[in-house]
Amino acid sequence: MEIPIASTLKIREEGFDEYWLQDQIFENPSCLTLGELEAVSKERTQSSGGRLDILLKNPEDDTMYEVEVMLGETDESHIIRTIEYWDNEKRRWPQRQHYAVLVAESITRRFFNVIQLLSHSIPVIAIQVNMIKSHDQKALHFTKVLDTYDEPDDGGGDGGTYDEAYWKAKAQWTIDTVNEFLRRMGKSLDSPTLKYLKYYIAINVNGTNYFRFIRRSAGKSLFNFRIKPDQIDDMSTLLDENNISFVLKRNRFRFMVDKKFIKTQIELLERITELVKKSLAK
Repeated sequence: MEIPIASTLKIREEGFDEYWLQDQIFENPSCLTLGELEAVSKERTQSSGGRLDILLKNPEDDTMYEVEVMLGETDESHIIRTIEYWDNEKRRWPQRQHYAVLVAESITRRFFNVIQLLSHSIPVIAIQVNMIKSHDQKALHFTKVLDTYDEPDDGGGDGGTYDEAYWKAKAQWTIDTVNEFLRRMGKSLDSPTLKYLKYYIAINVNGTNYFRFIRRSAGKSLFNFRIKPDQIDDMSTLLDENNISFVLKRNRFRFMVDKKFIKTQIELLERITELVKKSLAK
């Protein structure tokens, strides 16, 4: 079988601009490979005076995606706008999970490194878009090059030292949230211990990480836990009943928390802890 070799074209040189690319994404959000998302708005006016290119939403859990689109190589201004608009929308809907999405024709190594550093505190997704040509047919191709939605590695084996001092310097608020959770839920767990890793702090029980707290910006942490598949419906119902916007990936749940959330959601957290214990207890 003869397989044709495609060539890469410059989108602007083919007579298309950023507004055209925005339209393609808005009409078919699944092209970004972020799931079956719904288009909410385009050119959304911001309080700062700018306009957010595209706002998308996952209808299953109301997760929001703030999308900034650009042609050519990534530059500082687009990265700044991506983060700024993400922050604006997050303030508008603080109980929802938000992701900053940068779609660019070329993400250079320099700015990939910048985006990767930002992703340690801000949930950033970087997607490269190319126009390709094969047998006189043109098509758009989207490649996800960075996605903080994916579960981070624990940082083990890289030679770094990750302890309480490291986390105090990096994210005191995450330590405060973990300690508050442990103070209120620790009595129902069997001798829980804290495990400090590069990307998260885990509450460990008998060698198993029951809960993970991943550092996020603005005093928030991503609360992360897994349960048995046959208990997914029970957990989903529990969170829905309490109006918690969560993300479910396979059998792992995650949603945003802070110290205040831990203090005010005792009954909910007790029920979550019981379900997790039932799933993971040895």
